[in-house]
Amino acid sequence: MHKAVTLVSVLVLGWSWTLQGDNVLPTPLYPTQENFNLSRMMGKWYELAVVSTSPHYMERKRENPVIAATELQHVASENNFTKTDSILRNGTCTQMSKVIGLTNTPGRFFHHETRLSADVDSFLVDSNYDEYAMMLQLSTEKPSGNLTTVVTLYSRTMDVRPAVLDDFKTLVKHHGMSDDAIIIQKNKDDCVSGEQVTKPITT
Repeated sequence: MHKAVTLVSVLVLGWSWTLQGDNVLPTPLYPTQENFNLSRMMGKWYELAVVSTSPHYMERKRENPVIAATELQHVASENNFTKTDSILRNGTCTQMSKVIGLTNTPGRFFHHETRLSADVDSFLVDSNYDEYAMMLQLSTEKPSGNLTTVVTLYSRTMDVRPAVLDDFKTLVKHHGMSDDAIIIQKNKDDCVSGEQVTKPITT
């Protein structure tokens, strides 16, 4: 995690623009996960902690601070992967699926959030694949052009070592947010597919 804690904060005015497929994406001034391995990133994760510069996003998270399960699946022949989030809401397991596009930069991804009308640029900042992963998301809402930063801590289990959480807090500070604002999700049992599940919601 030494790399992640020494990152320079994202400077919007310092972005340069590069073409990735059909999407024009900003290139931040910091690296993604070194020697990124897509296949090792796949599988099940749990969203343990999150913080954002968006008041609306934070309000929504505080209303239901429950650990969400995330399943990542990639087909070798495809230039994207699926991300399915499962979370308990009022005793019901709700699932939301989306397709995440790969880019020419390993560890960097892109998708459009239809519900929010926002382009989302995602980066795997740091991970050992077997235990934790720290993700940064930069989104641009349309047509307002409002910029939002989200930093998320994922784990392969519903817990994480204190040292990992400390590194996550340091990363959050490097992106201009207070570690006191971090929402630590609560364990309210795993959301098991097929049990109290609503129809999948595709964004």
